[in-house]
Amino acid sequence: MLSSVARVALRRSPARLASIRCYSEGATGAPRPGGEKSADTFTKREKAQEDLYVRQVEAQKLKALREALKKQREHLDDIEAHLDALEKK
Repeated sequence: MLSSVARVALRRSPARLASIRCYSEGATGAPRPGGEKSADTFTKREKAQEDLYVRQVEAQKLKALREALKKQREHLDDIEAHLDALEKK
């Protein structure tokens, strides 16, 4: 019996044998069964890094919006000054 299994295994090409992967439970990327309570240090650190990245991206977007608002206010001030100058003539 063992020799027949060995012969079958030897007949298979090495590439095919190397391409077979076995995954243990929990290595599929699915959420852990216990939810947040079962989070280990790695998942906590990963979540903290993701949260930090999101906050940085949001801060950049907010900064860009404030700059656009500042330019728009300057433009409106220029238009008002121009209209005031035209009304005085």
